[in-house]
Amino acid sequence: MDKIIKISLAILFFVCLVDFPYGFYQFVRFAGLIGFGILAYQAHEQGRQTEMIIYCGLALLFQPFIKIALGREIWNIVDIVVGIGLLISIFINPKESPR
Repeated sequence: MDKIIKISLAILFFVCLVDFPYGFYQFVRFAGLIGFGILAYQAHEQGRQTEMIIYCGLALLFQPFIKIALGREIWNIVDIVVGIGLLISIFINPKESPR
């Protein structure tokens, strides 16, 4: 399930590089909040605290309620970095932390 979420979010972030109406970016922010929230919960359940903190931070960055004005160029860089990071994280097998 987490692979599907990561791939979906990465695709959405890469598509954000194209010029779309503002509503699409709002949808991506909601999807990012929900997707990163689920990934944070799964990481917490598996005892991977570092990943949980990263996903919580990303959920806060992409949340649609309080706008974080970074400018189009910076948001494009953030979208690329986060998208690539999500794709890389699919192939990295984290060591399970003892609970």
